[in-house]
Amino acid sequence: MILVGDIGATRTRMAAFDAEGNKLKLAVDKTYKSGNHEGLREIISDFIKSEGIPAHSACFGVAGPVRRGRSKISNLPWTIDARELATQLKLESVGLINDLEAYAYGIDALESKDFITLSEGSEEAEGNRAVIAARTGLGVAGMYWDGFRHHPFPCEGGHADFAPRTDLESELAHYLRQKHEHVSCERILSGPGIKNIYDFLRDTKKAEEPGWLTKEMSDAKDQPALISKMAMEGKAPICDQALTMFVGIYGSEAGNCALHFMATGGVFIGGSIAGKIAPRMKDPVFMKSFLSKGRLGSLLTDIPVKIVLNDDAGIIGAARYTLVQKAFRTPTRGAA
Repeated sequence: MILVGDIGATRTRMAAFDAEGNKLKLAVDKTYKSGNHEGLREIISDFIKSEGIPAHSACFGVAGPVRRGRSKISNLPWTIDARELATQLKLESVGLINDLEAYAYGIDALESKDFITLSEGSEEAEGNRAVIAARTGLGVAGMYWDGFRHHPFPCEGGHADFAPRTDLESELAHYLRQKHEHVSCERILSGPGIKNIYDFLRDTKKAEEPGWLTKEMSDAKDQPALISKMAMEGKAPICDQALTMFVGIYGSEAGNCALHFMATGGVFIGGSIAGKIAPRMKDPVFMKSFLSKGRLGSLLTDIPVKIVLNDDAGIIGAARYTLVQKAFRTPTRGAA
Protein backbone atom coordinates (compact mmCIF):
# COMPACT_ATOMS: atom_id res chain seq x y z
CA MET A 1 0.00 0.00 0.00
CA ILE A 2 1.42 3.34 -1.10
CA LEU A 3 0.38 6.48 0.79
CA VAL A 4 0.54 9.63 -1.34
CA GLY A 5 -0.44 13.26 -1.15
CA ASP A 6 -0.78 16.28 -3.45
CA ILE A 7 -0.20 19.25 -1.17
CA GLY A 8 -1.21 22.67 -2.40
CA ALA A 9 -1.99 26.04 -0.85
CA THR A 10 -5.74 25.61 -1.33
CA ARG A 11 -6.23 21.90 -0.87
CA THR A 12 -4.37 18.78 0.18
CA ARG A 13 -5.43 15.56 -1.44
CA MET A 14 -4.48 12.32 0.31
CA ALA A 15 -4.77 8.91 -1.32
CA ALA A 16 -3.64 5.32 -1.04
CA PHE A 17 -2.83 2.93 -3.87
CA ASP A 18 -2.57 -0.84 -3.96
CA ALA A 19 0.52 -1.76 -5.95
CA GLU A 20 0.69 -5.03 -7.85
CA GLY A 21 3.97 -5.00 -9.72
CA ASN A 22 3.88 -1.80 -11.79
CA LYS A 23 0.10 -1.57 -11.71
CA LEU A 24 -1.62 0.87 -9.38
CA LYS A 25 -5.18 0.71 -8.09
CA LEU A 26 -6.64 3.63 -6.17
CA ALA A 27 -7.92 2.32 -2.85
CA VAL A 28 -9.14 5.51 -1.19
CA ASP A 29 -8.70 9.27 -1.43
CA LYS A 30 -9.80 12.26 0.59
CA THR A 31 -9.44 16.02 0.11
CA TYR A 32 -8.72 18.52 2.89
CA LYS A 33 -8.75 22.32 2.93
CA SER A 34 -5.09 23.09 3.58
CA GLY A 35 -5.75 26.34 5.42
CA ASN A 36 -7.86 24.55 8.04
CA HIS A 37 -4.86 22.57 9.30
CA GLU A 38 -1.58 23.43 10.98
CA GLY A 39 0.50 21.12 8.83
CA LEU A 40 0.76 17.96 6.78
CA ARG A 41 1.46 15.73 9.78
CA GLU A 42 -1.96 16.59 11.21
CA ILE A 43 -3.67 15.68 7.93
CA ILE A 44 -1.74 12.41 7.62
CA SER A 45 -2.78 11.42 11.14
CA ASP A 46 -6.43 12.11 10.38
CA PHE A 47 -6.29 10.25 7.06
CA ILE A 48 -4.66 7.13 8.48
CA LYS A 49 -6.99 7.10 11.47
CA SER A 50 -10.19 7.66 9.50
CA GLU A 51 -9.35 5.36 6.58
CA GLY A 52 -7.32 2.69 8.41
CA ILE A 53 -4.47 2.78 5.89
CA PRO A 54 -1.31 0.72 6.58
CA ALA A 55 1.40 2.60 4.67
CA HIS A 56 4.28 0.49 3.33
CA SER A 57 5.76 3.38 1.35
CA ALA A 58 4.90 7.03 0.88
CA CYS A 59 5.53 10.02 -1.36
CA PHE A 60 4.18 13.56 -1.21
CA GLY A 61 4.13 16.17 -3.95
CA VAL A 62 4.35 19.67 -2.51
CA ALA A 63 3.72 23.09 -4.03
CA GLY A 64 7.18 24.48 -3.44
CA PRO A 65 10.89 23.74 -3.84
CA VAL A 66 12.29 20.71 -1.99
CA ARG A 67 15.81 21.07 -0.62
CA ARG A 68 17.57 18.46 1.49
CA GLY A 69 14.30 16.74 2.28
CA ARG A 70 12.51 19.89 3.42
CA SER A 71 10.00 22.18 1.75
CA LYS A 72 8.33 25.45 2.60
CA ILE A 73 4.97 25.58 0.80
CA SER A 74 5.00 28.63 -1.50
CA ASN A 75 1.54 29.99 -0.59
CA LEU A 76 0.99 28.35 2.81
CA PRO A 77 2.79 28.74 6.18
CA TRP A 78 3.84 25.09 6.31
CA THR A 79 7.31 23.56 6.46
CA ILE A 80 7.38 19.87 5.58
CA ASP A 81 10.27 17.61 6.61
CA ALA A 82 10.62 14.17 5.01
CA ARG A 83 12.49 12.80 8.04
CA GLU A 84 9.73 13.83 10.41
CA LEU A 85 7.14 12.21 8.14
CA ALA A 86 9.19 9.00 7.94
CA THR A 87 9.32 8.88 11.74
CA GLN A 88 5.58 9.52 11.98
CA LEU A 89 4.81 6.75 9.48
CA LYS A 90 7.46 4.38 10.88
CA LEU A 91 9.05 4.05 7.44
CA GLU A 92 12.71 3.93 6.49
CA SER A 93 12.20 6.81 4.04
CA VAL A 94 9.49 9.03 2.61
CA GLY A 95 9.59 10.67 -0.82
CA LEU A 96 9.12 14.43 -0.83
CA ILE A 97 9.08 15.98 -4.32
CA ASN A 98 7.75 19.07 -6.04
CA ASP A 99 4.08 18.74 -6.99
CA LEU A 100 4.70 19.37 -10.69
CA GLU A 101 7.45 16.76 -10.67
CA ALA A 102 4.88 14.32 -9.29
CA TYR A 103 2.44 15.51 -11.96
CA ALA A 104 5.05 14.78 -14.63
CA TYR A 105 5.51 11.25 -13.30
CA GLY A 106 1.77 10.74 -13.74
CA ILE A 107 1.58 11.80 -17.41
CA ASP A 108 2.57 8.43 -18.90
CA ALA A 109 0.00 6.61 -16.76
CA LEU A 110 -2.92 8.52 -18.29
CA GLU A 111 -5.14 7.46 -21.18
CA SER A 112 -5.95 9.28 -24.42
CA LYS A 113 -9.31 10.40 -23.02
CA ASP A 114 -7.45 12.33 -20.32
CA PHE A 115 -6.11 14.86 -22.84
CA ILE A 116 -7.37 17.60 -25.15
CA THR A 117 -5.01 18.18 -28.05
CA LEU A 118 -4.35 21.82 -28.92
CA SER A 119 -1.69 20.99 -31.49
CA GLU A 120 -0.82 17.58 -32.92
CA GLY A 121 2.76 18.55 -33.65
CA SER A 122 4.95 16.25 -35.69
CA GLU A 123 4.14 12.55 -36.07
CA GLU A 124 7.79 11.88 -35.21
CA ALA A 125 7.80 14.07 -32.09
CA GLU A 126 10.27 12.73 -29.55
CA GLY A 127 12.51 14.18 -26.88
CA ASN A 128 12.22 16.19 -23.71
CA ARG A 129 8.83 17.26 -22.42
CA ALA A 130 7.57 20.13 -20.30
CA VAL A 131 4.62 20.47 -17.94
CA ILE A 132 3.10 23.82 -16.96
CA ALA A 133 0.10 24.15 -14.67
CA ALA A 134 -1.73 27.25 -13.46
CA ARG A 135 -3.61 26.64 -10.21
CA THR A 136 -3.41 28.63 -6.98
CA GLY A 137 0.15 29.20 -8.17
CA LEU A 138 2.05 28.42 -11.37
CA GLY A 139 4.03 25.18 -11.50
CA VAL A 140 6.54 24.03 -14.09
CA ALA A 141 8.49 20.79 -14.52
CA GLY A 142 10.71 19.21 -17.15
CA MET A 143 10.98 15.62 -18.38
CA TYR A 144 14.42 14.72 -19.69
CA TRP A 145 14.43 12.09 -22.49
CA ASP A 146 17.42 9.71 -22.38
CA GLY A 147 16.44 7.85 -25.52
CA PHE A 148 14.47 5.20 -23.65
CA ARG A 149 12.33 6.90 -21.03
CA HIS A 150 11.51 10.29 -19.52
CA HIS A 151 13.04 11.46 -16.24
CA PRO A 152 10.90 14.18 -14.56
CA PHE A 153 12.71 16.94 -12.72
CA PRO A 154 11.42 19.98 -10.82
CA CYS A 155 11.97 23.66 -11.38
CA GLU A 156 10.51 26.92 -10.12
CA GLY A 157 9.84 28.56 -13.47
CA GLY A 158 6.54 29.96 -12.23
CA HIS A 159 8.51 32.49 -10.19
CA ALA A 160 10.57 33.72 -13.15
CA ASP A 161 9.97 37.29 -14.35
CA PHE A 162 6.84 38.02 -16.36
CA ALA A 163 7.87 39.05 -19.89
CA PRO A 164 5.30 41.37 -21.54
CA ARG A 165 4.86 40.97 -25.31
CA THR A 166 2.52 43.88 -26.07
CA ASP A 167 2.00 47.45 -24.92
CA LEU A 168 -1.09 46.32 -22.98
CA GLU A 169 0.88 43.62 -21.19
CA SER A 170 3.62 46.17 -20.43
CA GLU A 171 0.97 48.33 -18.77
CA LEU A 172 -0.19 45.28 -16.81
CA ALA A 173 3.38 44.66 -15.62
CA HIS A 174 3.71 48.33 -14.60
CA TYR A 175 0.39 48.14 -12.73
CA LEU A 176 1.50 45.06 -10.80
CA ARG A 177 4.91 46.56 -9.98
CA GLN A 178 3.09 49.25 -8.01
CA LYS A 179 1.77 46.46 -5.77
CA HIS A 180 4.55 43.89 -5.76
CA GLU A 181 8.32 44.13 -5.60
CA HIS A 182 8.65 41.23 -8.03
CA VAL A 183 6.20 40.55 -10.85
CA SER A 184 6.54 36.87 -11.64
CA CYS A 185 4.64 34.79 -14.18
CA GLU A 186 2.65 33.41 -11.25
CA ARG A 187 1.23 36.88 -10.57
CA ILE A 188 -0.70 36.51 -13.83
CA LEU A 189 -0.92 32.79 -14.56
CA SER A 190 -2.83 31.50 -11.56
CA GLY A 191 -6.25 31.81 -9.98
CA PRO A 192 -5.25 35.06 -8.21
CA GLY A 193 -3.61 36.11 -11.49
CA ILE A 194 -6.95 36.13 -13.32
CA LYS A 195 -8.21 38.55 -10.66
CA ASN A 196 -5.05 40.67 -11.06
CA ILE A 197 -5.73 41.04 -14.79
CA TYR A 198 -9.36 41.91 -14.09
CA ASP A 199 -8.36 44.56 -11.52
CA PHE A 200 -5.88 46.04 -13.97
CA LEU A 201 -8.50 46.38 -16.70
CA ARG A 202 -10.99 47.92 -14.26
CA ASP A 203 -8.62 50.28 -12.44
CA THR A 204 -6.94 51.60 -15.60
CA LYS A 205 -10.30 52.06 -17.35
CA LYS A 206 -9.38 49.63 -20.11
CA ALA A 207 -12.76 48.03 -19.50
CA GLU A 208 -15.82 48.96 -17.49
CA GLU A 209 -17.13 46.95 -14.56
CA PRO A 210 -20.95 47.04 -14.67
CA GLY A 211 -22.77 47.72 -11.40
CA TRP A 212 -24.40 44.30 -11.23
CA LEU A 213 -20.98 42.65 -11.53
CA THR A 214 -19.52 44.86 -8.79
CA LYS A 215 -22.05 43.38 -6.38
CA GLU A 216 -21.52 39.81 -7.59
CA MET A 217 -17.76 40.21 -7.22
CA SER A 218 -18.11 41.49 -3.67
CA ASP A 219 -20.32 38.53 -2.74
CA ALA A 220 -18.27 35.88 -4.55
CA LYS A 221 -16.23 33.40 -2.51
CA ASP A 222 -14.11 32.59 -5.58
CA GLN A 223 -13.69 35.73 -7.66
CA PRO A 224 -11.38 34.21 -10.33
CA ALA A 225 -13.93 31.45 -10.91
CA LEU A 226 -16.69 34.04 -11.29
CA ILE A 227 -14.62 36.03 -13.78
CA SER A 228 -13.99 32.89 -15.84
CA LYS A 229 -17.67 31.89 -15.66
CA MET A 230 -18.88 35.31 -16.81
CA ALA A 231 -16.37 35.25 -19.67
CA MET A 232 -17.33 31.74 -20.76
CA GLU A 233 -21.01 32.71 -20.74
CA GLY A 234 -20.38 35.98 -22.58
CA LYS A 235 -22.09 38.04 -19.87
CA ALA A 236 -19.44 40.70 -19.19
CA PRO A 237 -16.95 42.21 -21.70
CA ILE A 238 -14.46 43.01 -18.91
CA CYS A 239 -14.37 39.33 -17.95
CA ASP A 240 -14.04 38.29 -21.57
CA GLN A 241 -11.09 40.65 -22.03
CA ALA A 242 -9.46 39.42 -18.81
CA LEU A 243 -9.71 35.79 -19.83
CA THR A 244 -8.46 36.53 -23.34
CA MET A 245 -5.36 38.20 -21.86
CA PHE A 246 -4.89 35.27 -19.49
CA VAL A 247 -5.07 32.69 -22.29
CA GLY A 248 -2.69 34.67 -24.49
CA ILE A 249 -0.10 35.03 -21.74
CA TYR A 250 -0.54 31.35 -20.86
CA GLY A 251 0.21 30.36 -24.44
CA SER A 252 3.28 32.57 -24.55
CA GLU A 253 4.70 31.16 -21.32
CA ALA A 254 3.98 27.60 -22.45
CA GLY A 255 6.00 28.41 -25.57
CA ASN A 256 8.80 29.77 -23.39
CA CYS A 257 8.84 26.48 -21.47
CA ALA A 258 9.06 24.58 -24.75
CA LEU A 259 12.17 26.58 -25.65
CA HIS A 260 13.75 26.42 -22.17
CA PHE A 261 13.46 22.64 -22.03
CA MET A 262 13.76 21.98 -25.79
CA ALA A 263 10.50 20.08 -25.25
CA THR A 264 10.26 18.47 -28.69
CA GLY A 265 8.42 15.53 -27.09
CA GLY A 266 5.46 17.68 -26.06
CA VAL A 267 4.16 20.39 -23.75
CA PHE A 268 1.42 19.42 -21.30
CA ILE A 269 -0.91 22.04 -19.80
CA GLY A 270 -2.05 20.86 -16.38
CA GLY A 271 -3.94 22.36 -13.48
CA SER A 272 -7.66 22.71 -12.98
CA ILE A 273 -7.95 26.11 -14.66
CA ALA A 274 -7.03 24.93 -18.17
CA GLY A 275 -9.57 22.12 -18.08
CA LYS A 276 -12.35 24.39 -16.88
CA ILE A 277 -11.74 26.96 -19.62
CA ALA A 278 -10.87 24.40 -22.32
CA PRO A 279 -13.12 26.03 -24.99
CA ARG A 280 -11.17 29.27 -24.58
CA MET A 281 -7.84 27.43 -24.53
CA LYS A 282 -8.81 25.97 -27.93
CA ASP A 283 -9.28 29.46 -29.36
CA PRO A 284 -6.49 30.57 -31.75
CA VAL A 285 -5.21 33.02 -29.10
CA PHE A 286 -3.37 30.34 -27.11
CA MET A 287 -1.55 28.61 -29.97
CA LYS A 288 -0.81 31.88 -31.76
CA SER A 289 0.95 33.11 -28.61
CA PHE A 290 2.67 29.73 -28.17
CA LEU A 291 4.09 29.81 -31.71
CA SER A 292 5.01 33.50 -31.76
CA LYS A 293 8.73 33.00 -31.09
CA GLY A 294 10.28 34.62 -34.14
CA ARG A 295 12.80 32.41 -35.93
CA LEU A 296 12.00 29.44 -33.67
CA GLY A 297 8.29 29.39 -34.52
CA SER A 298 8.81 26.51 -36.96
CA LEU A 299 10.39 24.42 -34.20
CA LEU A 300 7.38 24.94 -31.95
CA THR A 301 5.01 23.95 -34.76
CA ASP A 302 6.39 20.40 -34.49
CA ILE A 303 5.77 20.18 -30.72
CA PRO A 304 2.55 18.44 -29.54
CA VAL A 305 0.57 20.56 -27.06
CA LYS A 306 -2.06 18.97 -24.85
CA ILE A 307 -4.31 19.92 -21.94
CA VAL A 308 -4.36 17.35 -19.14
CA LEU A 309 -7.93 16.79 -17.95
CA ASN A 310 -7.32 14.08 -15.35
CA ASP A 311 -6.96 15.68 -11.94
CA ASP A 312 -5.47 12.44 -10.60
CA ALA A 313 -2.17 12.99 -12.43
CA GLY A 314 -0.45 14.36 -9.32
CA ILE A 315 -1.34 11.55 -6.93
CA ILE A 316 -0.78 8.87 -9.59
CA GLY A 317 2.62 10.41 -10.24
CA ALA A 318 3.57 10.42 -6.56
CA ALA A 319 2.74 6.70 -6.40
CA ARG A 320 4.65 5.99 -9.63
CA TYR A 321 7.66 7.83 -8.20
CA THR A 322 7.96 5.24 -5.43
CA LEU A 323 7.76 2.42 -7.98
CA VAL A 324 10.38 4.03 -10.24
CA GLN A 325 12.75 4.57 -7.33
CA LYS A 326 12.35 0.97 -6.28
CA ALA A 327 12.75 -0.39 -9.81
CA PHE A 328 15.93 1.52 -10.58
CA ARG A 329 17.26 1.34 -7.03
CA THR A 330 18.48 4.91 -7.04
CA PRO A 331 18.74 7.13 -3.94
CA THR A 332 15.42 8.80 -3.24
CA ARG A 333 15.79 12.54 -3.82
CA GLY A 334 14.21 14.55 -1.08
CA ALA A 335 13.70 11.43 1.03
CA ALA A 336 14.50 10.94 4.65
